[in-house]
Amino acid sequence: MKKIKTLLVAFIVANAFWSCEKDDICADGTPTTPSVVIEFYDKNDPTVLKSVTNLRVIADGMTEPIIFNATGNEDTKYLTTANKIKIPLKTTEDITSYHFTQNAANPAISNEDHMVFNYSRTDQYVSRACGYKTTFKLAPNNPVIPEGDTDKWISNIVTVQSNIENPNETHLKIYF
Repeated sequence: MKKIKTLLVAFIVANAFWSCEKDDICADGTPTTPSVVIEFYDKNDPTVLKSVTNLRVIADGMTEPIIFNATGNEDTKYLTTANKIKIPLKTTEDITSYHFTQNAANPAISNEDHMVFNYSRTDQYVSRACGYKTTFKLAPNNPVIPEGDTDKWISNIVTVQSNIENPNETHLKIYF
């Protein structure tokens, strides 16, 4: 009887050990919904990257711009002086509209261009812990439409990669 109890306890412990599941934690580095990566270039020398001074980007319908500098104060956290940025696209619609403002820190010389991104979406299952991610494909005709005033600071937009799946590759080039 003692052997049966010992065997039963061993079986229960072994069963508990082998039936454990991994924790439902989405590991760092797991692919997530990518942002569109935009590089800025000099319109007079198209091979040269050019930084946009005090760029602010805000989506239509939003009250707060994209945060580029999380540690900055209220005046600087929404601004960047960079030649490369990442901005998210809506995962529930096939259109996202943004206002790109150059020199946003100085209203006297700031210039705002409005752009509409057109794309299709595909949801992909990642895992139980991570859920789904959305990938995007820019529309073949008019993927990005500049709208608004006649005083545009953006002179040209070129699609480099229409499939937005990899958050580390450039998808668009903007010349100004």
